[in-house]
Amino acid sequence: MKIRQDAWSEENDLLLAETVLRHVREGSTQLNAFEEVGDELNRTSAACGFRWNAVVRQQYEKALSLAKKQRKQRSRTLEKKALYAPPTEGINMIDVIAYLQSMESIDLLKAENERLRSENEQLQNKLNQIEQSSEIMQEDYETLMKIMNRARKFVALDDEAPAVTFKMERNGNLEKVAE
Repeated sequence: MKIRQDAWSEENDLLLAETVLRHVREGSTQLNAFEEVGDELNRTSAACGFRWNAVVRQQYEKALSLAKKQRKQRSRTLEKKALYAPPTEGINMIDVIAYLQSMESIDLLKAENERLRSENEQLQNKLNQIEQSSEIMQEDYETLMKIMNRARKFVALDDEAPAVTFKMERNGNLEKVAE
């Protein structure tokens, strides 16, 4: 069997996969990875990209998604470091003051955040108490209405006494309806 001179070997595929995954992890592009592999294997970046998308990518889907997650974590870590790190080049007194003021505002924001969390927790507790109270009042109301209906039936059995009807006002009071 004759093997093509430009056939892809397993080592070539492995090099392609490792390079693409490294570039994705480090926040670079797949195109840059294709160019790097193309230079090493004496192939065009287009050939490397085609091989990646047509054959190799399916074998490394899980690794690719993991590399993307690692890229996100890495970028978040770098953002946090940049947020809290003081400038290192060309530091002057104005930069130092601005940095210290930003740190002070971060502390204020943290304190405000903690205060809001506490307030939210207190409001959640109050809401739970009100809901429980509302359920109890609803049960009491239903019990009262059952008692009133039983009393009405007893009165209705007595032919001599006229039937009395009640209606509930908006504020929850019972009012006798005129006959």
